[in-house]
Amino acid sequence: MPSYGFLSTHPPTRCGLATFNSALATQLTADGTRGGIVRVADRRDDQRAGPEVVHTWPMHAPAGWRDAAAALNTFDVAVIQHEFGIYPGADGEDVLPLLYRLTVPSIVVLHTVLRQPSARQKSLLERIVAAAGAVVTMTDTARDRLLVGYGVEPGKVTVIPHGADDHVDVPVDRRTRPHLLTWGLLGPGKGIEWSLRALARLQDLEPTPTYTVAGRTHPKVIEHHGETYRSGLHRLGAQLGVAHAVDYQDFYHGQSALARLIRSADVVVLPYDSPEQVTSGVLIEAVAAGVPVVATAFPHAVELLTGGPGLVVPHQNPVALAAAIRRVLTEPGLAHRLAGRVRPLAAHVRWPAVAARYGILAERLTEVRPPAVSAASA
Repeated sequence: MPSYGFLSTHPPTRCGLATFNSALATQLTADGTRGGIVRVADRRDDQRAGPEVVHTWPMHAPAGWRDAAAALNTFDVAVIQHEFGIYPGADGEDVLPLLYRLTVPSIVVLHTVLRQPSARQKSLLERIVAAAGAVVTMTDTARDRLLVGYGVEPGKVTVIPHGADDHVDVPVDRRTRPHLLTWGLLGPGKGIEWSLRALARLQDLEPTPTYTVAGRTHPKVIEHHGETYRSGLHRLGAQLGVAHAVDYQDFYHGQSALARLIRSADVVVLPYDSPEQVTSGVLIEAVAAGVPVVATAFPHAVELLTGGPGLVVPHQNPVALAAAIRRVLTEPGLAHRLAGRVRPLAAHVRWPAVAARYGILAERLTEVRPPAVSAASA
C-alpha cells in the first residue's frame, strides 16, 4: 500500500477542512499504512500538534511551500486539501509552487468550486488541476461546475463523496419537546437568523420546539468582527420572543458528544445563505445519522436531498423554512419516510467506504508515475 502525506489545516485547528483531513488520514492509515500530516497553521504551534504532524507550514513563512513540499515528497502520494485562502498568497496561490515541486503523485481535493470566480481564481484553479495527478470533487454538482466553467482535463476529475461517521447505532436521547439543531462554526452566512424567525412562526405547536445552535464562532470571524454576529442573534431571539427556546452551545463538541447531540434532534436545520456551497460536511453527517434535514437550496443540499432524506427551501425565506419544519414535525409518517431514504446512501458515505475509494485512486496513480510538472513548463 502506498504511504500518504496529507497537506491541510489539521487539529488542533478547528474547521471543516481540518476535521475532514483528520478523518481521511485516520482511515487511510488505520491498517498501519505509513502516513503523516503537513499542517498549515496561522502561527507555529507544533507543541500542540499531535504526533501524526510531521511538519508545520506557518502562514507567515516566506516560501514555506519549499519545506512543505520536501516533507510531502517523503511519502508515496500527497493528498492536498484545497480551499481558497487556506494557503499563503493571494487566493492561496502558494499551493501552486508546492505542487510544481512535488516529485510524488498528488490528489487535490476541491472543497469549493466557485460558479463565478475572479479571473485570478479561475486561472489559479485551472493551473492547480493541471499540476495535480488527480482531482476529487465531493459532489456531481462540483464536478459539472468545474468541467463547464474551467479549462480542465475531464479525465483527472473523480467524484468521491464527503465522508461521515457512523452515528446510527448511537442511542437516541429523545426530548420531551421537538428538538431542532444546527451545528458547525458560527458566522455571517450561516443563516441562523432565518432559523430564529422560523422558530417564532412555530410557537403555536404543542409542545413548542427547542433549537440548539452548537459550535464556536469561526476564528477568522472573531479576528475581524469579534462576537458581533452571535450577539446579534441573541438580540434577535429576544425581539422575536424565542430566546428562551434557543440553546447556544459555544464550545467544541468531541465526536461522541456530537453524535449524541445529532441523534437527539428531530430536524437538522441548515439555513445557509450561500448559493455556492457545493460541499457540506454537516449535511453529510446529518443524513448519515438518519435525521431529517431541512436546508436552503445550496448546491449540495439540492443534489443530496431532492427526492431524498430531507426538504429543500428557498434562501432567506423564514416562512418556507418554518413550513418545512412544521411538515416534518407534524405530518404523519413524513419523518420516518425521510429517515428511510438514508439507508441506500449511508453505506456509500461512511468513512471506511470513502477512504477505500481514495486508496484505489492513490494506487492507480502510483502504478504509472508521470513526469513531474516543472514550474518552467507550467
